[in-house]
Formats: sequence, C-alpha cells, structure tokens
Amino acid sequence: MPKNSKVVKRELDDEVIESVKDLLSNEDSADDAFKKSELIVDVQDEKDTDAEEGSEVEDERPAWSSKLQYILAQVGFSVGLGNVWRFPYLCQKNGGGAYLLPYLILLLVIGIPIFFLELSVGQRIRRGSIGVWNYISPKLGGIGFASCIVCFFVALYYNVIIGWSLFYFSQSFQQPLPWDQCPLVKNASHNFVEPECEKSSATTYYWYREALNISSSISESGGLNWKMTICLLAAWVMVCLAMIKGIQSSGKIMYFSSLFPYVVLICFLIRALFLSGSIDGIRHMFTPKLEIMLEPKVWREAATQVFFALGLGFGGVIAFSSYNKRDNNCHFDAVLVSFINFFTSVLATLVVFAVLGFKANVINEKCVAENSKMIITFLKMGNISQDIIPHHINFSAITTEDYHLVYDIIQKVKEEEFPALHLNSCQIGDELNKAVQGTGLAFIAFTEAMTHFPASPFWSVMFFLMLVNLGLGSMFGTIEGIITPIVDTFKVRKEILTVICCLLAFCIGLIFVQRSGNYFVTMFDDYSATLPLLIVVILENIAVSFVYGIDKFMEDLRDMLGFAPNKYYYYMWKYISPLMLLSLLIASVVNMGLNPPGYNAWIEDKASEEFLSYPTWGMVVCVSLVVLAILPVPVVFLIRRCNLIDDSSGNLASVTYKRGRVLKEPVNLEGDDASLIHGKIPSEMSSPNFGKNIYRKQSGSPSLDTAPNGRYGIGYLMADMPDMPESDL
Repeated sequence: MPKNSKVVKRELDDEVIESVKDLLSNEDSADDAFKKSELIVDVQDEKDTDAEEGSEVEDERPAWSSKLQYILAQVGFSVGLGNVWRFPYLCQKNGGGAYLLPYLILLLVIGIPIFFLELSVGQRIRRGSIGVWNYISPKLGGIGFASCIVCFFVALYYNVIIGWSLFYFSQSFQQPLPWDQCPLVKNASHNFVEPECEKSSATTYYWYREALNISSSISESGGLNWKMTICLLAAWVMVCLAMIKGIQSSGKIMYFSSLFPYVVLICFLIRALFLSGSIDGIRHMFTPKLEIMLEPKVWREAATQVFFALGLGFGGVIAFSSYNKRDNNCHFDAVLVSFINFFTSVLATLVVFAVLGFKANVINEKCVAENSKMIITFLKMGNISQDIIPHHINFSAITTEDYHLVYDIIQKVKEEEFPALHLNSCQIGDELNKAVQGTGLAFIAFTEAMTHFPASPFWSVMFFLMLVNLGLGSMFGTIEGIITPIVDTFKVRKEILTVICCLLAFCIGLIFVQRSGNYFVTMFDDYSATLPLLIVVILENIAVSFVYGIDKFMEDLRDMLGFAPNKYYYYMWKYISPLMLLSLLIASVVNMGLNPPGYNAWIEDKASEEFLSYPTWGMVVCVSLVVLAILPVPVVFLIRRCNLIDDSSGNLASVTYKRGRVLKEPVNLEGDDASLIHGKIPSEMSSPNFGKNIYRKQSGSPSLDTAPNGRYGIGYLMADMPDMPESDL
C-alpha cells in the first residue's frame, strides 16, 4: 500500500475516533444539554416533535394538573345523559335485575379491554385520534378522521339537549311549576281546559307545545323556535368558554361538572326513599325476569349500551389520555372509570325507579278514587248489589288493598257484564311497566313526578342543573375529540379553532331548533353514530392487534407501565373482542334492516304520538350520515395505497447530536410498513438500516439496533456499540 494511502487512512480513522469521543464525552458531561435539546426531523421543511416513549425530549404539550382532574374528566365524558335516561329503561325492559349480568359480562369482554386500548395508545403516542392512527398505520389513518366527523355529528344534536335542559332549568324558578296543570283557554262565554292538554297530560303538553312547539312531521319546518334558539346559543357559548384554553380551562370545570351530578342523584335517592311508593318502584325494577335474559336482543342492547356508555370510538378518550405522563398506570384508570360508570348507571336506575314508583303511587291513588266513585254510582243505580260488598269497606276513605278486594269480588260476580262496567284494576305495576326513555323520561315522566314533590321548584332546579352538567361533561370530551387531533395534525391555534368549531356547529345546529327539530335529533341519534362508531372501534382493534402487532403492543405496554398486562387482554384484543364487535355490527345492521327508518311524530289533533316513515329526502340524509362518517377510512387507505399524494412520512431524517446541537441529514430508512415510524417519529423503527451519512459509516456495515427504550434517539446509537470493530467505521 502506498505511504500516502496510509496517511489518509490514519486521518480518517482519527476523525471517526474523535467523533466517537465527542459522543462519549457528551454522554458523560453534557447529559443535561442532550435532554433539553430538541429532536428535529427534516421532512418537507416541517418540524415534528419526537413522540418516542423513553425520550426526554418533550414538546410543550399541556398536561393534567393532577391525577384526580384527569379521572374526573374521563368520568365526566363517559358518564352522560344515557346513564340517567337510557340504562334504567333498558334495565326495566330487559329483565330487571337479570339485565345486570349480561351487562357486566359484556363490560368485561368489550368495554374494559377496548377502553384500556384507547387509553394506552393515547398515552403512549401523546396525540389525538388522527395522529395516533396515522402513527400506527398511515393506511388506516382515516380512522382518526372518521372519529372526528362522528364527534362533530354527535356534538351538533347533543348540545341541543343541553339547550332543552337549560330552558327547563330557567322555567323551574316558579311556584307552581309551569307544567303542573293544563292551561285554561278563555272565550267570550267561559273558560275551558286546552283540548290538546286534556287529551294527554300537563307535562306532555308543556314539552311538545310550550317548549318545542312541535310540528306534525319532519317535512313541516315551521320556522325557528326562538326560545330554543337562544338556549342553544347559550349552550354553545358555555362549551366554547370552557374549551377555549383546552384542558387548562375545561379541567378546572370538571371538578364541578363531574361531581355535582352525584350530589344530586344521592339527594334525590334519599328524598325519594321517604316518599310512598318508592320501594315499590325499586322492587319492581330489580325483580329479575330470567326468561328474558336469554333472548339475543337483550345481549345486543346490553353490548350497545356498554359501547356508548364508555364513549368508545369518539376520540375523546384518546385525546384526554394523550395529556398524561407516559408512565401513568392507564390500566388502573380503565378499570376504575369503567366501574364508576357502571355504578353510576345503577345509582341512576335506583333514583329513577324510586321517583317513578312514587309517581305511580300517586296516579294509582287517583285511579282508586275515580273507580270507587264509579262503584258507588253503580250501587245507587242497582247495577251492583250492596250485598256483595264487604261491610268494613268505606268508599269515602278506601285503601288500595280494599279496592282490589272489591274489584276482585265484582269481577267474579259480574263475569259477563264486567267489561261493560269499565272498571280499572289500578295496579301500581301496570303504571311502572310503561317503559319510557330519553326525552320522554327526563322531560315528561320525571317532571310530572317532581310536581308532586314538596318544594317541587327546588328539586326541578337541581334535576335540570344535573342534566346540564352531565351533558357538558360529555360535550367536553366530544369537542376535545375534534379539537385535539386537528391541532396536533395541522398545528393551528386551539383558541381560534375552538371558536370556529363552536360557531359552525351552532349555525348547523339551527336545524334542530326548528319546530321540526326534535325529529332531526332522533334522526342523527339513530344514524350518525351507531354504525360508524362500531366500524371505527373494530378497525382500531384490528389496527393494534393485527397491523401493528399484538405482541409488539404488549411489549410497549410493559415498557410504558413498568409491568406486563394480564394475558387476559392479549386474548381479548386478538380473538374475543373483534369477534364480539363484528357480531354486534352484524346484529345492528340486521336490526336496522328489520325496523323501517322512521320517527314518532306528535299529532296535535289526536294529542298523541304516531310513527311515521321518513320521506325520500330523509332517507337520503340517513344514508349520507353513515356514509360521510365512514368515508375517510377508504379514502385515506386508497390515497396511501396508491401513493396519490406525495407523502414522505416513510422517509425520515437521520438525526445526530454533537455537543448539544442537532444536525439534520436526509436518509432513507427501510422498515416494516406496520411500524410506528409512519407517524413521523424517527426512533421508533425496529432494526433500521441507516444510510452512509451517519459518522461516515460505510453502506456495507452491519445494521444498528436502537438504543434501549430509545432514550437518546437515533443520534446516540454509536455510543452503545463499544465492541464494534474500528474497521467497520
């Protein structure tokens, strides 16, 4: 070898050795500087922050001020109006106390595992739903966009319900309550009760005519209801002010909005237990009907309730958990929040049926009094003989037990003539069996019960303030599921985006405060969320378990939590949960196919509800809601699959540290498409092959493994290889 060649080689070797010395000296003497340095990835002149789990380099992402604040936020999001007006109805309809068993089983099989999965990916990747699923697999990046669209659809009509609650709250500061009695109509000669109210009830009339001023069909707009328009505006202003600073502003409100409903529910339960008939309501509620529990419909409805009770697929769970520290025990959080949600539903069920039991008792007493008067009339007319009536019966102060005794005697004696007497059995169970849910429970049945409470305005104020807080807690999570992913992805200012989002939602939401607006709420509730969210959660499960890899994910959880999650979750995520979710999706599609799309319209002349089918344009809207929500998934997949746009997320930049400075060099990485690197996180790829630009390394040298837990990023890889031959450098 020529002499000058040896000199050149010696100079090159000295330069490389010096570079290694620099790295080692940096590790020993300037570790703090490295931890504070920013990891810069050069992709199309954009700056993305390292999301690697073990990296000490943190972006300026907000964080929860305390663990309690975070738990309250998750509880506030998951515990919503459905716990109060949906769960009790399902429990009564599907076997009473026996319904709790399938609900608990499905909570363990679907609810907690998927909830834990969403908490984990949000906390691990520290991004909203768009960033998380793009990070796991760019081809499935549409999952995050679909979640955002569903959140927006739900927010549109969910805030309308908060507006309704605000209206009733504002009207509750009166004695007597405005829905206590039917209004009188005056004419030239005399006063008479409003016919529509007389045919229905005072609370039903107030809801449909005074509050909603509802039209007779969805095709009959009837113009804006100005009272509800103002209430909707107030609801969106409240949401906007609470969310404008992100979790810094909404987190503080959670202390009140999440805890206040529990105070109200406990107060209602204690008060209701001292009212006559409340125990009858609770006993009726929890009397198990085991034969009903075996029906497939019960399990389908229980699975749907579990699914929506925890807010799975909305993106709010992911958004909230993304503000956690990476070593937070999210498994504990998942179990805790899930069971808090379950016990809240049981508590709400106790309250609802204690109050409805009292209401049924009041109605039953009126029934006994009216039918006793009819029996007295029949006795005077001779239709019923006085001899068959027991001597101890006093019709002027007859008890329910005595009335049932007389009723049974008359029924036996007057077998053929009995139907013509039109006597009512006045059973309290018949009244309790009239299952009501949703707005029918909150704004009709419950409001009627409260009119019989002592100090009814106070209880009405408390009840509707509770509904407002329950709604706001869920709205915060829903809006966070929209704002956080967009801010993370497009780097816009959160304050401006929040104002624009709320203003746009209010303008679109005006269709819900027309006179026909209640029918649009029903339409959006039935079609904008159910199927799209099921598909989203199925894809989430598939993305983690089969695309990213369940073994790799379990290893990530072990590194993040400090312990290995139970193998139970491994089998749930890989086998059981996907099968259960697919079964639920198929059952929901079949159920939609068997039940014709329609809505219950209020017919003014009949003063009753009547089922109507949607017009053609209504059917188009229903289909469009489902299609629009799911559309991002195939669109993003095709764009990524066919390379229709210039996406350089797969070509990251190598990053090297030297004395605290960051040097950027473009490099092509070859790796698994399923790797997390596609989220533009440079140190996440397993066994990457680096180019020749890292410390003059030759292209033929061995592959380098990432540093343990990626602590120092790609630029520190060389420092962990002391045994590497100098010739390979």
